[in-house]
Amino acid sequence: MSPRLSTRRLLRHGLLAMIAAQAAVIGSLMTATKVRKLVRGRNVPLLQPTPPVSHRIGDGSTATTYTYGEVLFEEMLGAIAGAKRRILLETYIIKNDEMGRRFKAALIEAARRGVDVHVIFDRFANLVVRPSFLAFPSPVSVLPYPVFTMGWQFLNPRRLGRDHRKILVIDDTAAFVGGYNIGSDYATEWRDTHLKIEGPAVWDLDNAFIDFWNTHPKRRGASLEQLGRAGWSPQIRAHRNVPRQLMYPIRGMYLEAIDRAQRSIDITAAYFIPDHDILSGLLEARRRGVRVRILVPKVSNHVVTDWLSRGFYGRLLRGGVEIHRYTGHMVHAKTATIDGEWTTIGTANIDRLSLLGNYEINLEILDRGLAAGMQAVFDDDCDKSERLELDEWMRRPMVARVYEWILKPLGPLL
Repeated sequence: MSPRLSTRRLLRHGLLAMIAAQAAVIGSLMTATKVRKLVRGRNVPLLQPTPPVSHRIGDGSTATTYTYGEVLFEEMLGAIAGAKRRILLETYIIKNDEMGRRFKAALIEAARRGVDVHVIFDRFANLVVRPSFLAFPSPVSVLPYPVFTMGWQFLNPRRLGRDHRKILVIDDTAAFVGGYNIGSDYATEWRDTHLKIEGPAVWDLDNAFIDFWNTHPKRRGASLEQLGRAGWSPQIRAHRNVPRQLMYPIRGMYLEAIDRAQRSIDITAAYFIPDHDILSGLLEARRRGVRVRILVPKVSNHVVTDWLSRGFYGRLLRGGVEIHRYTGHMVHAKTATIDGEWTTIGTANIDRLSLLGNYEINLEILDRGLAAGMQAVFDDDCDKSERLELDEWMRRPMVARVYEWILKPLGPLL
């Protein structure tokens, strides 16, 4: 056998062995998670209700932050009930439970009283939902983002990614965006963040929905028209990832903001798997004296993602970055505040799927009042978290280190 053939066979066997090891690790983690859930049962403690906080932005808009789902959902349902002309709802997940059924009924009732209602949801994210629940009667217009979008173009980046956005626009007066999907569990058991915008900045979210709807090949009926008018005020800007156009500005937004930081960077991330540039940017910020804090769930709803995130902890901790792990509940927020002036709230996680794959939307807001409010939220979350120290991390079991090493090659895929 030639040396070249021997090397190829060795590489092939090594690759197969790594894939088998990864499958075994993932299987064991998912099994352990399922057992833990069965033992724990449904006795999940409810979050303590928190009131929304409103801030007047310099462009004339009002921004209201929500960190408790039940309060947010009641506000959204009230806005749907008060709509006069048009409702645009885009969600990644809408569950067939009490809260999901309330939203569906509210949308149908609005359409029957003459409001123009358009709904977008991601079909893949709702595979476990009964298809009949996702069927809306006329005159509600529905666009399910299909499970398979690639066709035969498997390597075409324009065909990859899911519709991970969560947007609700009421007439041209109010719009909601953030991390909350629609469902009863999210109302009381998940720690998330959503933003309501009233005023000129509503146009950006209205336009984001309309562009997606009008350019999708599967839509039916006439194109949607813009209700409001665009402006050029810089205080609030919407950044949209659009795979179809190979546009991924949210990643650039984060990199530029991190590069500008002089005092503090506070990031809340449901799934934290930074690429090389974001990781380097955070470490460089710390080297120039910026306090960098990352808040993640101690245990998320995606156990493999947790373990991939763990692969970055050692380098971050050695670089002086603080890691706070939220306990008791799933923290699903996608927010950041920098220097007490800059804030982003939206749908994008800090991982490859969100930053270089999915349809996502984040608002970038320059306002000290809003930043101060978000800083207070972050500090409160830290009080409910466990700070991970470097010496504690270095004492983790050897089996954990092996798991991290085996799963590390999957990081660029997620």
